[in-house]
Amino acid sequence: LDALSEPMQLGGCQTYTTCSIGIAIFPRDGESGETLIKNADTAMYAAKQEGKNRYRFFSEEMNANVIRRLQLETGLRRALQNDEFFLCYQPQVDLLTGRLAGVETLLRWRDPQGGVMLPGTFIPLAEETGLILSIDKWVLRHAFHQARAWHDWGFSDLHVAINISGCQFRQPHFIEQIDGLLSETGADPRKLELELTESLLMNHTPETINVLTQLKNKGFRLTIDDFGTGYSSLSYLKNLPIDRLKIDQSFVQSLPDDLTGAAIIQAIIVMARTLRLDVVAEGVETREQMEFLRIHQCQKMQGYCFSHPKTLEELTPLLENGEGLWRNITVANI
Repeated sequence: LDALSEPMQLGGCQTYTTCSIGIAIFPRDGESGETLIKNADTAMYAAKQEGKNRYRFFSEEMNANVIRRLQLETGLRRALQNDEFFLCYQPQVDLLTGRLAGVETLLRWRDPQGGVMLPGTFIPLAEETGLILSIDKWVLRHAFHQARAWHDWGFSDLHVAINISGCQFRQPHFIEQIDGLLSETGADPRKLELELTESLLMNHTPETINVLTQLKNKGFRLTIDDFGTGYSSLSYLKNLPIDRLKIDQSFVQSLPDDLTGAAIIQAIIVMARTLRLDVVAEGVETREQMEFLRIHQCQKMQGYCFSHPKTLEELTPLLENGEGLWRNITVANI
């Protein structure tokens, strides 16, 4: 590592390089050259995954991780083929009325071997392998279909929020894909909300602004998800066609005792109101958190304080009886 960190002259230019090194030891890690090289290669990939420019010795745990990773990747491919994914919906509540204002679409995987799995278990690997693009398209198609069905059933005011991954957003034919799904499903984009992470929007390049503007012109509502976790200049807020800020749950969970988190939330709400942006707080779990947010004029919230994510079957009664459904834990005026 020290030797490779020294600059090299290539074509008259001074160049620097780094190296990831995997090490296997005979005879502990193998008694043949083939086995040793395979295990050293496994250790090298472990070094890369831990940040590169370092070395790692092989361990049996690495082998187990490789096997688990391979099994998970195989399972994801099977899930796409066998339609093992399904959607849940978490209600977003308007505190002014106590009514259901919208739902956030959440992906679940019903794995025949492992049971129901949450996205955090498999999305990172899906992003590494490129399977995320097929999964994202599946989510969009089914969410668009369901939104159209709800609106046909008479729930015309219901907004359906869908998370858009960075891999999906940066695809060169993303807008064409969206147009195709709208045509296929007949969904009304004015009732659909696309959530994009703050980290995705921090580098507001002309290409990013162009895609967002096209989505906005089609009628989609655009939300910055996990707001407050990025470290960029807030100047992008005045340059991007955004409708809503979603306060990250990491700030909400520490309310009302964490003075720093409370101050950040207050600043976000005031800034959003000044910029005429809507605000929703996620991860609201307690009455104390809800009351703090209500006092500081955050009107829309979601979290276990109101409802866990619901399957389609579980959500239907809430839609049918949603008039003032949460009024017993909310207040009429903000």
